Amino acid sequence: MRKKLKILAASDLHGDEKQIKKLAEKAEKEKVDLVVLCGDLTGWVETKNVIKPFKDKNKRVLIIPGNWDSFATTDFLAQMYGVRNIHGYSVQYEDIGFFGAGGAESAPGPGIISEKELLETLEKAYEGIKGIEKKVMVTHMHPSESLSEFSGIPGSKAITKAIKKFKPDILLHGHIHEGSGIEEKIGSTKVINVGKEGKIIEI
Repeated sequence: MRKKLKILAASDLHGDEKQIKKLAEKAEKEKVDLVVLCGDLTGWVETKNVIKPFKDKNKRVLIIPGNWDSFATTDFLAQMYGVRNIHGYSVQYEDIGFFGAGGAESAPGPGIISEKELLETLEKAYEGIKGIEKKVMVTHMHPSESLSEFSGIPGSKAITKAIKKFKPDILLHGHIHEGSGIEEKIGSTKVINVGKEGKIIEI
C-alpha cells in the first residue's frame, strides 16, 4: 500500500511571525512531508521570518503569491530560502503532482492578475504534471460557485474552469479569511479554504 503524503497547508499569514512559528512547530510535531503556503505571505507588516521557521525544521515548502505579495517578492523569497514558487509551475512529490497560480483579480495589493492570465497560468502549470494521476491545485483566490463566496467577494471563474478541466483531487486556496476551514466538493475535486490556522491534509 502506498504511503500517504502528509501536507500542512496555510494561507493569509500576512507576516504574522507568531502564527508562522506556531505552524512550523505544528509541521514538525505532525511530521508533515510538505508545507504549502497559498499566498498573502507578506503585506501588512514587514517580516524576515515568513519561510525561515519552516526551513529551520527542515521542511520542504511550496509557495504562491497572494494579492498582497508582489510576484517579484515571491520569487525573491523562493530563491532566498531555496523553496519552490509554483506560480505557473508544477512539482512532483512521491506520486502526486502540484501545480498553481497565485494573485487575485480586483483586490488590493500588488499581486493583481486578470482572469484570462490566471487561467493561462494554471494551464501552463498543469502541462508539467498532466501525466500524473493524483493532482493538487494551489491558488490564492477561491473559485466561483464555492461556499467562500458567502463573503460577498466573487470567486474566480478561471479557477472553477480549471477545476472542471483538470479535475485535481484537491484544490487548496485562501483569500477569504472568514471562510477559513470550509471544505466542499466542486465536481470530483475537494476544495479547501486552508486559512491562517492551517490544515493537515493526507493524500
